[in-house]
Amino acid sequence: MDSATPQPSLSDRARAALENLILSGELAPGSRLNEVALAARLGLSRGPLREALRALERDGLVTAGPAGQGMSVRRPDPVELAELYDMRALLQGFILARLAERQAAGTLPAALLQRLAAQVAAMDAAATAGDAAGYYALNLAFHEALREAAGHQRAATLYGLLLKESHLARQRSLTRPERMRESNAEHAAMLAAITAGDAPRARALGEAHVALGGKRRWLESLADG
Repeated sequence: MDSATPQPSLSDRARAALENLILSGELAPGSRLNEVALAARLGLSRGPLREALRALERDGLVTAGPAGQGMSVRRPDPVELAELYDMRALLQGFILARLAERQAAGTLPAALLQRLAAQVAAMDAAATAGDAAGYYALNLAFHEALREAAGHQRAATLYGLLLKESHLARQRSLTRPERMRESNAEHAAMLAAITAGDAPRARALGEAHVALGGKRRWLESLADG
């Protein structure tokens, strides 16, 4: 029996490439998506590209315009983004509480806690250096590690979708060193609660990190212009 790992389809490869362009900011919110140009850039026919665009529309990253105008990168309005922060907060609290419960039960690997601590230290260094891009990449990796370690697939999937939709707002809110430092202080407190096995505190800190700290930093970034 052939046990080789299945290769991604052309539409899956196109989806991953387009998602990376959107999440990196190379395709900015509101940008029109020219199928001919994108297909040529990715070396694909328009069939797989259209499948990829439909998948990204379901993910909330692109949106269809009026008839005949094609698709563009979605630009969520402030009300939608505020709601995304609210829902992410609930899931973040749930994920952190599960991690703390695993720690209290002795089933959370020590290596994971060490890796999370190293990520927090690396984010401190990035914030000190004023490296917003580096900080944001580390921030994404930190939160991904948290949701994967929680051992709840549905929560991880939903949280990942909400993150994608709110990505550009979060990235904008973490460009100033003082906001990076504040955000990472919250990360350190969250990790301390997990390490102590304190599920109620971990849940409260996880929710506050998104619904209070994260949302406030985003609103402040809007005022920056």
